[in-house]
Amino acid sequence: MKSSELLLDAFGRIQEAVHEAVEGLSVEELTVRVDPDANSIAWLVWHLTRVTDDHFADAFGTEQVWTAEGWSGRFELPFADGDIGFGHEKEQVAAVRADAELLLGYHDAVHARALDHVGGLTDADLDRVVDTRWTPHVTLGPRLISLVAEGNQHAGQAAFVRGIVERRR
Repeated sequence: MKSSELLLDAFGRIQEAVHEAVEGLSVEELTVRVDPDANSIAWLVWHLTRVTDDHFADAFGTEQVWTAEGWSGRFELPFADGDIGFGHEKEQVAAVRADAELLLGYHDAVHARALDHVGGLTDADLDRVVDTRWTPHVTLGPRLISLVAEGNQHAGQAAFVRGIVERRR
């Protein structure tokens, strides 16, 4: 098995988990917060998708799907286009309100772009430096693994919140 095939599978599993966490929920259910400082399903999915979009665009020198395909305007959030959710306070988390179709549409668009990039990778490509702000510099392989880890973590958190939402029905 090639590295690219493993990465395709890993990103596919994130997409599957995101769909399971979001499908069939109302906007109100997607924005439930189990604690005033907790993240909602909508915020978690928006954030994990924004991070993926941002990091893939940076690593491959492309425009983010967020702006290139007009998702920023569709979400109508009170954030700058470059905002991906790091450091958001509870008021910013609460501002992320979207229906399942919008959340999944954006996620699927970013996922498709990610698969386009990952599908053609060779093992040698994974050694390419993509971020010089760190010492040592970050190469593509670890950057992609960090996206898989973050995606799985947030998709799991969204699934957890969904379980709570469903118990409250």
